[in-house]
Parts: sequence; C-alpha cells; structure tokens
Amino acid sequence: MADPLKLLAVFPHPDDESLGLGGTLAKYSADGVETYLVCATRGERGWNGPEDQNPGMAALGKIREGELKCAADQLGLKEITFLGYIDGDVDQAIPSQIIADITEHIRRIQPQVIVTFSLDGSYGHPDHIALAQFTSAAIVCAASSSYQDPQNQSAHQVSKHYYMADTKGMVEEMMQGMGGISMEIDGVVRSHVGWDDWAISARIDVREYFDTVWKAILCHQSQLAGYGPFVDLPREALDKFLGEGTFLRAFSLVSGGRAVERDLFEGLR
Repeated sequence: MADPLKLLAVFPHPDDESLGLGGTLAKYSADGVETYLVCATRGERGWNGPEDQNPGMAALGKIREGELKCAADQLGLKEITFLGYIDGDVDQAIPSQIIADITEHIRRIQPQVIVTFSLDGSYGHPDHIALAQFTSAAIVCAASSSYQDPQNQSAHQVSKHYYMADTKGMVEEMMQGMGGISMEIDGVVRSHVGWDDWAISARIDVREYFDTVWKAILCHQSQLAGYGPFVDLPREALDKFLGEGTFLRAFSLVSGGRAVERDLFEGLR
C-alpha cells in the first residue's frame, strides 16, 4: 500500500495559512491529502484594535491560537503545531534550536511536499524571511542520517519544496483594491514583491473552495481590522486574490522543466 500523500505548511503566524495558502490547503484536504501546519508563533504582537483595549501578548496569543484552530477546522487540516516562538522575534531565534524544532516535525510527519514563504518574505517581513531560511535548512537536516534530532527519529527526504509567490498582476490588483502591503524595517520601507508570470512554477486552481477559505479567514476575528478594505471587497475582486495558488518550486526530486505544474504532487501520484 502506497504511503499517504502529505503536505506540510510552515508559517510564522496565525492567519498566514488562510490568507496565503487557504485555497490550496482546502483543496488538498478535500482530495484526501493529509495537510499539516507548523506555526512558529501565536501572533502575540498582532493587535490591530485600539491600544487601550490591547489584551497583552499572553492573552492575545491565546485568542489567536483559538482563531487558528477555528481556521484549521474550516480548511480540513489534520494537525496544527505551535513551536512557541514570539511574534516578531523569529529572526532572532537560535538557528540550531529552531532548525531542530522544524526538523523534528518533518521527520515525524514525513511529508512529500513542504510549502512556506518565499525568501523575500512576500513583502519583506523579517519573520517570513527567517522562517523560510530555517525551513530550508531543516529540510536538509531532516534528510541527513548524520543529523540527530531531539527525538532521535529516522531521516526523511522531502520530495518537493515550494515557496508561495504572488504574481505582479496580483500585487497590482491588491495595490488598486486596498492600497497594497508595506512595512518599515530598520528605517527602510519594504513593499509587496510580485513575480513575473514566467517565474511561476505551479498554479493551483482553487476557486471552488472560495467559501471555505472565506470562512477560515473570518475565523481570525482579531485580525480583520488590520486587513483594511480587503474584507469589504466584492466577491469578484476577492476571487482574484483567493482563486488561485501560485508557487515557486524551490526544488523537486521528481519533476522539473519549464512546464507549469497544476498539482503540487506532480510526479508523486
């Protein structure tokens, strides 16, 4: 009997899974693929309401943990795991420790496919960038028989690794529809990065899962104020953002070439 297909998403914050990968996770969950999420933090610093109503980091972390569990139920995830790092501090984690943490879950879950943020962090978010780098390192460690994780598990080789990657067209649509995404880091404004269509390795049509994804997004009630005009856009506009998953293939042991993949498990089925 063939091993079950498994997809592991590795993200830093609650809501990354719904806004970025929701349709893809819903699609594969519905198709019988086991979908897993490792979330580095509980989003403790992600307060978007009036400052005098901020519940504090510990309480907000508990709120956002519950919101993520709600979203995971909507998307059909088999499991979510929190690593316990602090929102905004992922780039300051001890590399050997966080890499060991991720490696341990890769070996335990044994996914064929892993998805995380691209190395530019989509819009330069330090947590996104750091976790993308740590995940890449963990994939290497997980495959090495000489690397010993805390649970002393056997090595596991991931077959395919993808980065979420928004197209330039989507970034332009987002700029027109809601003003775009940017943040200031170290005195420099970092803006949403879009990729040329030729650079996209995989396109996954997930339009039929729109309602599921929207329910998952609405689970993140504490974050809705921070999404700005996004939540008030008409469905036809939202479909441009949520109707297709676009990815860069970081590596694959089972597929290659210039043809755009329509299935992240291409070469594995």
